[in-house]
Amino acid sequence: MQDPKRFTITAALPYTNGPVHIGHLAGVYVPADIYARFLRLNNKDVAFVCGSDEHGVPITLKAKKEGITPQQVVDKYHAIIKKAFKDFGITFDNYSRTSAKIHHETASDFFKNLYENGKFIEETSAQLYDEEAGQFLADRFVIGTCPKCGNEESYGDQCENCGTSHNATDLINPKSAITGNIPSLKETKHWYLPLNEYQDWLNEWIVEGHKNDWKTNVLGQVKSWTTDGLKPRAVTRDLDWGIPVPIDGAEGKVLYVWFDAPIGYISSTKEWAKREGKDWEPYWKGQNTKLVHFIGKDNIVFHCIIFPSMLKADGNYILPTNVPANEFLNLEGDKISTSKNWAVWLHEYLEDFPEKQDVLRYVLTANAPETKDNDFTWKDFQARNNNELVAIFGNFINRVVVLTNKYYDGKVPPKGDFSEVDTETLKKLNEYPQIISNSIERYRFREALSELMNLARLGNKYLADEEPWKQIKINPERVETIMFVALQIASALATLSEPFLPFTSNKLKTILRLNESGGTTDVVISVSKEIATTQKNESRKDVLGWDDVALNHELIPAGHQIGKAELLFSKIEDADVQKQIDKLEATKIENKVFVAEPQKDTIEFDDFTKLDIRIGTILEATKIPKTKKLLQLKVDVGIDVRTIVSGIAESFKPEDIIGQKVSVLVNLAPRKLRGVESQGMILMADTPNGKLVFIEPEGEVSNGESVS
Repeated sequence: MQDPKRFTITAALPYTNGPVHIGHLAGVYVPADIYARFLRLNNKDVAFVCGSDEHGVPITLKAKKEGITPQQVVDKYHAIIKKAFKDFGITFDNYSRTSAKIHHETASDFFKNLYENGKFIEETSAQLYDEEAGQFLADRFVIGTCPKCGNEESYGDQCENCGTSHNATDLINPKSAITGNIPSLKETKHWYLPLNEYQDWLNEWIVEGHKNDWKTNVLGQVKSWTTDGLKPRAVTRDLDWGIPVPIDGAEGKVLYVWFDAPIGYISSTKEWAKREGKDWEPYWKGQNTKLVHFIGKDNIVFHCIIFPSMLKADGNYILPTNVPANEFLNLEGDKISTSKNWAVWLHEYLEDFPEKQDVLRYVLTANAPETKDNDFTWKDFQARNNNELVAIFGNFINRVVVLTNKYYDGKVPPKGDFSEVDTETLKKLNEYPQIISNSIERYRFREALSELMNLARLGNKYLADEEPWKQIKINPERVETIMFVALQIASALATLSEPFLPFTSNKLKTILRLNESGGTTDVVISVSKEIATTQKNESRKDVLGWDDVALNHELIPAGHQIGKAELLFSKIEDADVQKQIDKLEATKIENKVFVAEPQKDTIEFDDFTKLDIRIGTILEATKIPKTKKLLQLKVDVGIDVRTIVSGIAESFKPEDIIGQKVSVLVNLAPRKLRGVESQGMILMADTPNGKLVFIEPEGEVSNGESVS
């Protein structure tokens, strides 16, 4: 496509059956926002849309679980999700919801148009039915074994283990998620989109047509589907929550959520256009429009096969130019799981790390799962903040602003004659907008962020090499030029960092007072405060833009007054990170499933009566050298004082257990451990949280008393 006139950017509609977590942010919303912000900085016409997906079985299951109505569920989580996106600076031009009237109308009209033009096939077939619940088991109302990978907890519409999409009747050994019963088969009528008719076209359009510019993971999934052979896909469901099928003879049926949800992009665009006084159609029907879907890999089939087939069937819409789907983000080595609470929820993150939205945006982008599943760890989060944001980016800006205030009362000094180093540094500076652009335009956001940090490194190296703090005493005129050049790098960082670190960008612009000239304040602040409205192109004409950094050596002029130094980033302490790790460990313990060990060999009652357990008191305790777990104890067991080696050193300090009453198996055969003969065993208990506790007698008891 030649230079597009406009861009329509969509981000996957999140299900409103729970809040959003870092996996969502890393996989979809941060990369989409980086792309949208970058385009706006380049004065492009952008419509960045999203909205809450409020239909489908997960909503009704959540409602049943919480004992409320589906509408109450979606109202609750729509508000939570929308606020989380705003808090993290995701600048949607419109964030809608599929329960909105405009969406119901748009989806209904889309269905009717395809229906009236004979694009569906109507079939009566046997579907899974729960007799006790009195309803058909669509999608996530049924669980069974995936026919492709053997996962025993696959849903009726998709296996989350292998990503395969299928019908509920494809499951092996299905059971109802409502009652747990084995379902029966019952006939029902539905309307299907004959995907098999679009198979050759999909192969030609995606696999062949986009083999050089789409991600290999996307192409691979599409090719896998088309190779296996596409089948007609039902676009209706037997449910009472959703958009009613808008034709006669379809009472009690709703549109399949994956038919209605992507139409939400169109209805959200309509909603935005109406509010802004625009025409929505060019953003979905204009041939000079670039449509880009940002999604996770579990949505590839819907955005690259089903939705394009729907658009092709209608015949009036443009097709996506790219679908840069990301892989999954894991958490501390394990797959993120909302049901097991193994996640970092965005609203909880801000409670523990207020005003550190950009730190999370930075870490998730630097470690984005662009080509393979990646892992988020709290130690890496801390290291990237302290060693990169604080030590590189923040350090450079702080030195520049402090020195400018110290030497020149905060005014940008005049430049003198540029040295060869100055000229080369400014030349490199001017190259960075194009370098970063090349990466962003290829959806390589990790690479783009790395180049932004290289610009900060360039600034640090320039100051370290030129040493203005030394030259100020011997060549103050030279220092004026050094600080002028350094301030140009700082100004460039303020602009080029906006797509990645919007809150930092705004703070830096405030420190440098870049938003206090030429009437630019309102525009810059409105972007930084994440008001979800598109910036009109003409309103940005006085703002320092992307091209200015590429073409201009005087981004901040001599004589310009800057503000006082403020820290852009602060260190994250070990205690802050350990708190998060401990929280996850507690979650892991809560989710621990007890599995009973096999029964040991059968014993006779007489064997049991041979155990001689006595009350004893620990008299001495010392750590056995070169071991982590072993303590050597002297225990008075009434009949004698004996040595016992016990593996409790990781749970108890020796000095803390002197005088502790314990239960001792005294007639256990002696055994040497690390050269010490152990003459018995201390009986312990393991609590649910993994801690050892002593089995203590109740009341006053004497050493040597038997425990029965």
